[in-house]
Amino acid sequence: MLRSLVMPLLLCSALTHLAAQAAPTAHSSVERAMQLHTAQGTLHGTLLRPSGTTPTAVALLIAGSGPTDRNGNNPEGGHNDGLRRLAQSLAKQGIASLRYDKRGVAASRAATADERDLSVPAYVADAVAWAHRLKADPAFTQLTLIGHSEGALIASLAAEQAQADALVVIAGSSRPIDQLLREQLSARLPPHLLAQSSVLLDRLMAGQLSPQVPKQLQVLFRPSVQPYLISLLQQQPGQAFAALQMPALIVQGSHDIQVSVADAQALQRLKPDAELLIIPGMNHMLRISALDLPAQLASYDNPRLPLAHGLSEQIVRFIQRSGKTPVSS
Repeated sequence: MLRSLVMPLLLCSALTHLAAQAAPTAHSSVERAMQLHTAQGTLHGTLLRPSGTTPTAVALLIAGSGPTDRNGNNPEGGHNDGLRRLAQSLAKQGIASLRYDKRGVAASRAATADERDLSVPAYVADAVAWAHRLKADPAFTQLTLIGHSEGALIASLAAEQAQADALVVIAGSSRPIDQLLREQLSARLPPHLLAQSSVLLDRLMAGQLSPQVPKQLQVLFRPSVQPYLISLLQQQPGQAFAALQMPALIVQGSHDIQVSVADAQALQRLKPDAELLIIPGMNHMLRISALDLPAQLASYDNPRLPLAHGLSEQIVRFIQRSGKTPVSS
């Protein structure tokens, strides 16, 4: 089983004003399974859309690092259903969505059974292919890519080729990934392991594999995942985001212990026309949580917790502003 790359390690504009507004009428929805056939195997996803025949906007939801599935769940990082809950909330407000298991994960595991064959370019190509599938469907009026955590990087890299109409990055890093990893590891590892992790990162950044990895660092640096890490460490998230010529929304929780508000603010400095939404109290799992570690960890494995108030509502308003979708009534 593929293991998480980051999650087990736990690793402006002004604050958007969540003004009280009359609640829109909730839409009923229909769900169906989707498949995407690729040269390496079949990927599986779920399309959730409002009932009826009127064309709607659609969002492609892209999950974060490691074996995180279409619903936002990770066998080592917890069962929280964050992306499923987001899809359901979008559908109630009139926005369709497609979420999918990445290759090598859950129902799409057979598409790349060996994690040595995973790469960022492969993930980007998959997102583009799903996007083209949605763009070709007359049931949809516009396409927004929504990427969470590492999915924010994949969405940024895929958006132009996908011909997306807009982009939403949630808890996305602005920095090269090695900087983010070093920061996360410095808060979690004792000095001797931190020094060894730094050496491993330096080698990976130089494109070099390290067959010998201390047992305590295997979860992140095991040899089988190093080819993927090499492809990940080559990426420049901020530059990819800044280069995009489309409406963009940056969403960040104030209580996220994996990605900081400073990262979100840096992304906006790189792309000043992007909107910035800071949600007070929201953590990396898109839930309201205290900052203490026990409370944070509890939210990683509790699908019953509601999404942070205002998250889906503000995303819907952004989609409506950036495209042709009428405001739900």
